[in-house]
Amino acid sequence: MNDETMKFGLLLESAQAHQKLVEDNLERLKAHTRDLDGLVREEIRRTLIEELQAVSAESRRAARALQDVRRVANRRAASFAIVMAILSAAIPGALAWWLLPSQGEISALRIKRDALASNVAQLEERGGRIDWRRCGDAGRLCVRIERQAPAFGAKADYLIVKGY
Repeated sequence: MNDETMKFGLLLESAQAHQKLVEDNLERLKAHTRDLDGLVREEIRRTLIEELQAVSAESRRAARALQDVRRVANRRAASFAIVMAILSAAIPGALAWWLLPSQGEISALRIKRDALASNVAQLEERGGRIDWRRCGDAGRLCVRIERQAPAFGAKADYLIVKGY
């Protein structure tokens, strides 16, 4: 064999060794990539789960805060409604107490009304229904008389007043 053939054979052998080494390294790199892919997926999954749990916890806190706000708003609305109901009843009651007469005043007014009614009845019996006027240019007092009623007195100068 010749020196060149030997060199060529060694070169081929060296190339085959390097190719085998490259293939082994490539296979290890592929396995490493598969492992790395799994690790990256697992890390992403773990991170995503942690973030979703944090979002879930924050959502629960926000929901609790909103429920607390709703409770406070309901209490305020109920308090406002109660205060308005009390005021709606108290204001007219206070006005009635202040403006309307008391039971004693009503009793006194009833007694006074009855006395006045009695006085009016007595006045009507004594001529309170007489139709009085001023008549003529001199403005003399005159009354309306009952024309069908008979005259009285010695000179028949008394007449019955209309309505009696």
